[in-house]
Amino acid sequence: MADYDLAIIGGGLNGVGIARDAAGRGLRVILLEQGDLGAGASSASPRLIHGDLAELERRHFLRVRSALAERDVWLRIAPHVVRPARFAIPAHSDQRPPWQLRSGLLLYDKLAPRNALPLSATIDVTHHPLGNALKRPFGTAFEYSDCVVDDSRLVVLTAADAAARGAVIRTGARCTRAERGKTWRLATIDRGFRQVITARALVNATGAWTASVAETVLRVPPPKVAIMQMSQIVVRRLFDGDNVYVFQNSDGRLVFASPYERDFTLIGTAVHAFKGDPAIVAVAASDVAYLCDAANRYFRERIEAVDVVRTLSGANMVTVAARRQRDGVITLDHGRGKAPLITIFGGDITTARLRAERAVGKLTPFYPMSARWTARSPLPGGDFSWRRFDDEVDGARERWRFLDEDQARRLVGAYGTTVRAVLGDARQRGDLGPAFGPELTGAEVRYLMNHEWARFPDDVLWRRTKLGLTMPARDREALSAFMANSTAPR
Repeated sequence: MADYDLAIIGGGLNGVGIARDAAGRGLRVILLEQGDLGAGASSASPRLIHGDLAELERRHFLRVRSALAERDVWLRIAPHVVRPARFAIPAHSDQRPPWQLRSGLLLYDKLAPRNALPLSATIDVTHHPLGNALKRPFGTAFEYSDCVVDDSRLVVLTAADAAARGAVIRTGARCTRAERGKTWRLATIDRGFRQVITARALVNATGAWTASVAETVLRVPPPKVAIMQMSQIVVRRLFDGDNVYVFQNSDGRLVFASPYERDFTLIGTAVHAFKGDPAIVAVAASDVAYLCDAANRYFRERIEAVDVVRTLSGANMVTVAARRQRDGVITLDHGRGKAPLITIFGGDITTARLRAERAVGKLTPFYPMSARWTARSPLPGGDFSWRRFDDEVDGARERWRFLDEDQARRLVGAYGTTVRAVLGDARQRGDLGPAFGPELTGAEVRYLMNHEWARFPDDVLWRRTKLGLTMPARDREALSAFMANSTAPR
């Protein structure tokens, strides 16, 4: 008998989504990630949960409708890390005419499920706070509703839910060879220890490494793919308010400017073909210039490359035949004496839950399993309505009176109702252990190590939180020493 029903290689959003779905359907699941969860493209996304206006413009109406339905699912099951926002498109005389934008947004409203998110509207920005950050003579903008997401936390919370349902999550675990027969026999190196694992089926969810893993580890024909790079930049905050600006760039693409960790603005996305090692993907100077120029067409405050405080970039696979596939690619290979192999790559965050559901569904001929369920069950900490987010923040401040508004909002936005497991019965900040910068405490770090697979400072500072943006160097050194002297479970 095999050790597991399903083994998954890759701990990005596709991999952890499949682990969650399969474990919840009763399968014995193990996930192997050679680095940290979501360390690749899954933590370098535009951070949007949306129907995608560009898809609407291509007349992919069914895709837009499906994505908008998934937007509402995410808002329901992850109201702490997925938050509604108003998106504003300033009308530009050199781009799409106002009537086209307005009619497109009216259709967008029609395609969306009936819910409490506000409908689109026309705004006179000369007499509206939205116009304060914009150049003149922008006089009209069009507002609509979509959502923003903390992408890397979504990955970790999905993995945490998979683990709570019985999945085994192994970070720092690399599959070096896979032998295929009636079952899969995987040779792994798990944090320095060699181990052999057997599984009845295997998923290759290694993102930009999909083709190389297929060829060198699984020894199966690699898919015909191309690698695309997505890049964003982070600068100091360029505008007040929680809205997201959508800019029509001179090349016809849409560029987004979003609030990022209170004091910053995220601008993206530059997309182009990538060649090289996905492990060292970096933002090119031309991408930085492209995004700065796009922002400078609209914002009063000019930005240059020197103003960029951080860059985010990830690479992912797409099929050669169609380089823009938001639904991703899922294939199943099996045969007599050949254990099932699912290959999955590409796709955006919005459709990730549905993509995982479809991937696991391909295994139904091989296993008895329960029905689809992930659209109804909240992620850890998400057992409250998104409309009550501010109430959760107020409740946290009332229970832990040493928290200020920003601290409570960050903690609830990261952990939701599980914030009580992080802060416990602390009556004052000193009860939470050593402080690393103005917000991170020893208690939170221990929680991340014990429950969210954090092993190194970067796991904490850039993926479990974004506090690396503001933490002084001396506090980073103290955090490194603290984690080195703390023991996390394997």
